[in-house]
Amino acid sequence: MTRAALIVAAGRGSRAVAASIEPKQYARLAGISVLRRTIDVFARHPEISTIGVVIHPDDQVFYEAAVAGVGDKLIAPAIGGATRQASVLAGLEALAKRAPDFVLIHDAARPFVTHDVIDRVLSALNDTPAAIAALPVADTLKQAGDDRRVQRTIARQSLWRAQTPQGFQYPLILDLHRRAAAQGIREMTDDAALAEWGGIPVALVEGAERNRKITTAEDLVMAETIAEGARETRTASGFDVHRFVPGDHVWLGGVRITHTQRLEGHSDADVALHALTDALLGTIGAGDIGTFFPPSDARWKGAASRIFLEHAAGLIAQRGGRIVNVDVTILAEAPKVGPHRTAMQATIGEVLGIAADRVGIKATTTEGLGFTGRGEGIAAMATATVLLPTEA
Repeated sequence: MTRAALIVAAGRGSRAVAASIEPKQYARLAGISVLRRTIDVFARHPEISTIGVVIHPDDQVFYEAAVAGVGDKLIAPAIGGATRQASVLAGLEALAKRAPDFVLIHDAARPFVTHDVIDRVLSALNDTPAAIAALPVADTLKQAGDDRRVQRTIARQSLWRAQTPQGFQYPLILDLHRRAAAQGIREMTDDAALAEWGGIPVALVEGAERNRKITTAEDLVMAETIAEGARETRTASGFDVHRFVPGDHVWLGGVRITHTQRLEGHSDADVALHALTDALLGTIGAGDIGTFFPPSDARWKGAASRIFLEHAAGLIAQRGGRIVNVDVTILAEAPKVGPHRTAMQATIGEVLGIAADRVGIKATTTEGLGFTGRGEGIAAMATATVLLPTEA
């Protein structure tokens, strides 16, 4: 059985952000767009094989930036219509070539949906043609007139607040959308309403309070707070060594330093950047430099080691991570590091997109002991700390 997710992101969200800036689904929460956060939850879910997104025709540039590096579950976006109902139909039609057995329809503006909620909807679909996430109403409800005076209190015992995802047998919900469009029915506010219109039973499963929809500017502020709290800190270390051979300079920390010898290596042998690259890769469990840039590959002969560092930083960014700080200790008798420390901090900070004061550069000798003490080479140790989104 195949299961697809359809994420509806074609709205304007004018209540959440000013019309002069990007729509709410592209607003950033702790550095990651709302839409990307939503997509990533479904992309990580093992039972979701295909992800479709419906976007506004004016949002192509925003969309491409948001989904860079998502992965192969994502198909080309569909272009939305004048109403949410029309947009969902466009998205369902775009999934037709994949013809999934089930589809989960989800609002892009609900970025904090969890795998638990998704699992409950999917599980319900084993026994019913339609199921939605929802929460029972907890507040006392009042009906008011045009003058905003209370007319009556509404019993809340059987009332639920509908959320998404809303799950359906794919052929069924596609047929309902097509039939409604053909009959001029265009203003259904959610897909469960279409199922009700078609006489299809809809099961309710437990949603989650954090799975709230971002609608207003206040919601965006609250979402930012949640996003900042939904991160974990990871720290990893790296170590590297290169021997001296005849030459007239070394590369250390991305800076060319005149010296009586050079360091031997397939690339420019920048031992400091190599150790730091491995530390960054370690924070996401991605192996080491050799995993991505093997010395057997002629493309990297003489290559600038900042390329390796940039790649590691890019992988962290793809995971929605943020580099907090890095620290490098260089073990060498010579050359002296102190005169070049500021330049190294500036170079590494530029590559990683962090301030220079988040880059530690230290140097020490080994008091004449070992290969570094004998002046046979240079070693470097590095640590890196990053913040990564917690799994859904």
